[in-house]
Amino acid sequence: MKTKIIYLIAIIFTLSYNIEAQSDVTFKTISKKQVSVGEQFQVSYELNGDGKDFKSPNFNNFEILGGPFSSTSSSIQVINGSVTRTNTQTYSFHLRAIKEGKFMLPQASITVDKKRVTSDPFEINVIASNNNVNDGSEASIQTGNNSSNKDIILEAVPSKRKAYLGEQIVLTYRIFFTIPISQLSISESPSYTGFWTKDITDNNGSLQQSSIIRDGQQYNVATIQEIVLFPQKTGELIIDPLDISCLAQIRQERNRSRGYDPFEDFFGDVMSSSYRNVRKDIKSQPIKIEVEPLPNIDKPADFKGAVGQFTFTSKIDKTELKANEAFTFTLTASGKGNIELLELPKPVFPPDFEVYDPKITSSVKDNALGISGSKKAEYIVIPRVAGDFHIKGVDFSYFDPSLKKYVTLTSDDYDISVAKSDITQSSGSIYTPGQADIKYLGSDIRHINVNNNRLSITGTTFFLSPLYIIIMILIVVMFAIALIIHKRMNKLNNNQVMMRNKKATKVAKKRLTNAHINLKNGNQNGFYEELSQALWGYISDKLNIPLSQLSMDSVKEVMTNNAITEEIINEFIELLNNCEFARFAPGDPSKKMDELYHKGIDVITKIEKKLK
Repeated sequence: MKTKIIYLIAIIFTLSYNIEAQSDVTFKTISKKQVSVGEQFQVSYELNGDGKDFKSPNFNNFEILGGPFSSTSSSIQVINGSVTRTNTQTYSFHLRAIKEGKFMLPQASITVDKKRVTSDPFEINVIASNNNVNDGSEASIQTGNNSSNKDIILEAVPSKRKAYLGEQIVLTYRIFFTIPISQLSISESPSYTGFWTKDITDNNGSLQQSSIIRDGQQYNVATIQEIVLFPQKTGELIIDPLDISCLAQIRQERNRSRGYDPFEDFFGDVMSSSYRNVRKDIKSQPIKIEVEPLPNIDKPADFKGAVGQFTFTSKIDKTELKANEAFTFTLTASGKGNIELLELPKPVFPPDFEVYDPKITSSVKDNALGISGSKKAEYIVIPRVAGDFHIKGVDFSYFDPSLKKYVTLTSDDYDISVAKSDITQSSGSIYTPGQADIKYLGSDIRHINVNNNRLSITGTTFFLSPLYIIIMILIVVMFAIALIIHKRMNKLNNNQVMMRNKKATKVAKKRLTNAHINLKNGNQNGFYEELSQALWGYISDKLNIPLSQLSMDSVKEVMTNNAITEEIINEFIELLNNCEFARFAPGDPSKKMDELYHKGIDVITKIEKKLK
């Protein structure tokens, strides 16, 4: 027993003796050695030991997008009984180069074993941006110094870059972003010269976001707009860039004398002073589309320009009827293609049929795959004579781009049996085949009376009759009532400003109550919608600002004119911005919603006191 205890102690002593702590502490700088103006890159300070009280450097020649983000890793290796322990601490910054030149990255410092350790010096070369040469793969962000970066990308993606004349193309505009954005608006739309277009965007006023890895970096992506294009001429067609603007939230540098908490820096509150709002103008890349003409080989004579994939059917509601009775004949083309520009063929009816102009109706569906649906022509037809008739099928031709050939479809043939009508034709007209001649009986023609006959009034007259007088009195009474109602409505409209002012607080309380219900239920979208409407609606009603003229600038101007302090104005505008940014920001949503809810109540209360 004693031998085993002594052996165990010896093993523990040997292992403890063989644990090798890191004797050489290094604090190195990791970064690219060369970047271009506007390029986003990462700088990391790596310590192979245990340190504290990290002091952030001052990046004077670069724009800080985020950081520092700290991480710690440790590992223990046992090799031939020797135990090696390794600790690594990393502090990272996301930067963007803003001017050309060679710069020394600033040195960071950290305390290790009560000694201050400084990072290695590191030189980085910033060269001119080559954004003028655009390969069409991504868009650039236009800033004040014409620099570009990859934190927001607007991309135009066509479903195909080579198409036939009349073939549909779906053009999708998607925005990729790594930083919170809001208030997206289209500055300038392309003209789409040479195309027939239809906007099929279906985002219900809000962007549906998802995550994607692009060029090794994680982005949030959302579809801005979807356009269906139908080329109307051949050759190379150019689609101009789409220009949009948005409000981006940029993280600012924050210096601290103590160590950094990575959760505080990365998942920190979006309302912190470490963020600033920057207006960004973004432009997509131009798109080239090569449009081929439709082939002339095997082109049907009745082809009218339909391109896509279609079916063609016909329908008749009755095949047995009597003369002078009507029936409905319907032709329907369904499928995928430009339904709205589709031209249906015209059926040929027997000459003894009276045919009315067709009723044309279209049913169009659109989605991310393009436009599909049907087009229908309904003919009302009346046979005027009895007999057996034949309606021949109609040919409908279209070009199928997937098959690269023309397709002809034929509708069904119909045999119509028309019996004699039971109704005697009092008109005296006699129909001959083809309605070529119509003979009238003498009883149908009245000759002009040339005798000098005297005319006299028979019966009673309506003018000045009792009914006439009653109607005139009713008209006067109704006019007087309408005049009274009109005056009351004018008076009510004049008091509308006062009524809106009185109801402003009541409506805002109702919206805030709904926001609080959504807060308890964890409905984030519902909460922000109700809170935003409470703020905008209150200030619109209270200060009599039309909803169409509501903006940050108009609100600030009117509030200043009403003697509201600048501090309260800034709180109100900041709260509106935070409602927008909080939807995109990471972190605990319930905590943010609760804080924004109480701030909303507080700022409305302050404004109410100032306006009383």
